[in-house]
Amino acid sequence: MSRPLLGLAAAAAAAALLLTACGSTSPAPRPSSAPDVVSGEQRVDAVAALLPAEVRQAGTLRVGSSFGYPPSAFYPDPATKRPAGVDIDVTDAVAKVLGLTVDRQEAAFEGILPALGSGKFDVGTGNFGVTTARLQTIDFVTYIDDGQGFAVRKDNTAVQPVTDLLQLCGLTVGTGAGTTFQSTLDAKKGVCAAAGKKPYQVQVFSDTAAILTSLQQGRVDVVMSTINGLRYQAAQPASGTRFLGEFHRLDVGFAFKKGSPLTPAFQAAVNQLIKDGTYDRILRKWGVTGSAVPQSLISPPEHP
Repeated sequence: MSRPLLGLAAAAAAAALLLTACGSTSPAPRPSSAPDVVSGEQRVDAVAALLPAEVRQAGTLRVGSSFGYPPSAFYPDPATKRPAGVDIDVTDAVAKVLGLTVDRQEAAFEGILPALGSGKFDVGTGNFGVTTARLQTIDFVTYIDDGQGFAVRKDNTAVQPVTDLLQLCGLTVGTGAGTTFQSTLDAKKGVCAAAGKKPYQVQVFSDTAAILTSLQQGRVDVVMSTINGLRYQAAQPASGTRFLGEFHRLDVGFAFKKGSPLTPAFQAAVNQLIKDGTYDRILRKWGVTGSAVPQSLISPPEHP
């Protein structure tokens, strides 16, 4: 490994900067001035009618949300902890179409999907990718197309765009706990040995800031995370990272326990947002229009 890019204090400052930046090369607006593209959304009776009667009567949607991953869901101002991001805006807009109030509860990413089965949450958000494994126990309503990508320190010119995990042999890869990235890396760990090469090592972290700090300090050589998240990060000069490109695209969706009666209403609500233009405004706000989907789907197969 090469020398650390930043000292600990500078790394922490850079990590903090990522929570105040936008999904493009421009800084994100502060919470007080961020464009409001959701509040004007109105209830659509025909869509709300698709909800189970007990949900309509309760009027509340219990949402388990994972934070700390801009531009999906994060706190631009940690002092106020007012949530922002693609997941936040899409969820709030869907709730308005359905005539529901959002009861958002922060939860660890790896704990949200199991909590759906126990009934703790009605729906989960966390930039959850639709995979074959997850479809065994979870239903999805898609609203964006993101996926898996890689990044390195900006001063690392040795690692080129990763199109095959054999390119990672001998390196240490940092990624998030309970993610599709961890699953992909763990499942293919034997490819290097089979090719007569030194295996890659996987280090798992609980949040984006910790992954970034480890990359900046040279404790990991490369990071695997979301395409949009890594692009977002690389656009911030203080992060000192370089996006290596896309590895595998995945649909991203609201997560529900298998067989949930909420999925038809959510699908119709997302499609309503696409139809009335709110969806496009949300994606433009966060600089992720390249991840737009033409329509929402219920539990589609994983991208090949």
